[in-house]
Amino acid sequence: MTKTFRFAPCASLLLALGLSGCGKPADTPPATAGGPPPTPITTTAARSVALDVTEDTLGTLEALIDPKIAAEVAGRVTRVAVRSGDPVRAGQLLAELDATDFTTQGQADGAEVTRLEALLAQAERFAQRQQDLVARGFISRNGAEDSLTQRDALRAQLANARARATGTRNNLGRTRVAAPTDGIIETQIVSPGDYVKVGDPLFKLVSNRILRAHLPFPESAAQRIRRGQPVRLSPAQAPEQVIEGTVEDIKPTLSESSRAIDVLVRVSGNDSLLSGGTVNGSVVTGRKPAAIVVPEQSVVLRPAGKVVYVIADGKAQQRIIEAGFKGDGRIEVLKGLTEGETVAENGAGFLTDGAAVTVKAPAGSPPPQAAATTGTKP
Repeated sequence: MTKTFRFAPCASLLLALGLSGCGKPADTPPATAGGPPPTPITTTAARSVALDVTEDTLGTLEALIDPKIAAEVAGRVTRVAVRSGDPVRAGQLLAELDATDFTTQGQADGAEVTRLEALLAQAERFAQRQQDLVARGFISRNGAEDSLTQRDALRAQLANARARATGTRNNLGRTRVAAPTDGIIETQIVSPGDYVKVGDPLFKLVSNRILRAHLPFPESAAQRIRRGQPVRLSPAQAPEQVIEGTVEDIKPTLSESSRAIDVLVRVSGNDSLLSGGTVNGSVVTGRKPAAIVVPEQSVVLRPAGKVVYVIADGKAQQRIIEAGFKGDGRIEVLKGLTEGETVAENGAGFLTDGAAVTVKAPAGSPPPQAAATTGTKP
C-alpha cells in the first residue's frame, strides 16, 4: 500500500519557493519561544503579634428567666390583654379572671369583722366594769374572770376574721394576672371564656435580659478549659459584634449524644442575643506574646505539605512551614518563616516554586501619586 501525503496549495508553494509564511508579510519576525507570563499577586509581610490561643465552637443560647405564668386562683378568664410576641414590662396586666365570688366574699368578711369589733368593744367595757367592782370588793375575782375569758375569745375571733378578709383581698388581687418581669410573651395559652384551676398555665414568658451560652467542646479540650477563663461570643446574625464573658461552669459529664463537654457562659442580653439562637464562642486558654502570623490565603497545600511563597527578585520561592493556631483570618507559622519576610497573599494558590510574579496593589488601595517634577521644558 502506498501512502499519499497531500499539501495545501499554499504549503506546496512555500516548499517550492522557500517563502517564510502563507498570508503574512515577508518582513514579519518569527515568534520567539518564552516562559509563561508572570502571575499577578498581592504581597504581605510576616508579622510578629501577640496572639490569643483559643478553643472555638458553635453554641446555643438559653434564657435563665423564662417563667410559666399560671393561675393562682380558680375562675373564668374574662379578658386577655396581650398576645404571643408582645413585649411586656414587670407589673403589666396580662389577663383578668372573674372576680365576682371574691368580691362577694370580701364584703361578707368585712361585715363579720365589723360585727366582731362591736362585740369586742362591748366585752372590753364589761370586763373593765367587772374589774372595777372587784377592786371595790363588790364581787369576787372568780366572777370577773368570766368576762375576761369572753373578751379574749372575741379578740381571737376578730383576728381570725381579719386574716380571712386579708386572704380574700389577696385572692381578689390575683384575679388580675400581671407580668413578673420584663420580657416577651412567647406563648399565649388561654383565651377569654376559658375556666382555669389553680396552677393551670396561662402564658409562657421569656426574657433575654440574662442568658447562658452552652458551648460544646470535644473531650480532648477538657484539660485546657477552666472556670474564669475569658470568652468571646459573637451572634451568628452579627459576627462582627463581640461580647465578652467568662467561663461560669463546666458540666462534669459528657453529652450522651455528642460525647462533648458543655461549657457554660453567663452573659447579659441585648438586642442581638436571642434565647435559642446560635452563637460563635471562643474560650481564651492561653496567650503568646510574639507569634509569626500570615493571612490564611498565604498558606497553600502542596504535595510537600503546607507552604508559603516568599517573594524575592520578582520570583516566588516555595517555603515549607509548620502551621499553628488559626483564627481571625490569620495562621500562626511555627517554623519555616521569619518576621518581616514578604510572602504572596492573593494569588498564592496559583504559584509554583520559582514562578515569575508581578505584584499588584491590593483591591481598594489608593493609586500611587505621580512624583512632582521641576525645571523648564527642553
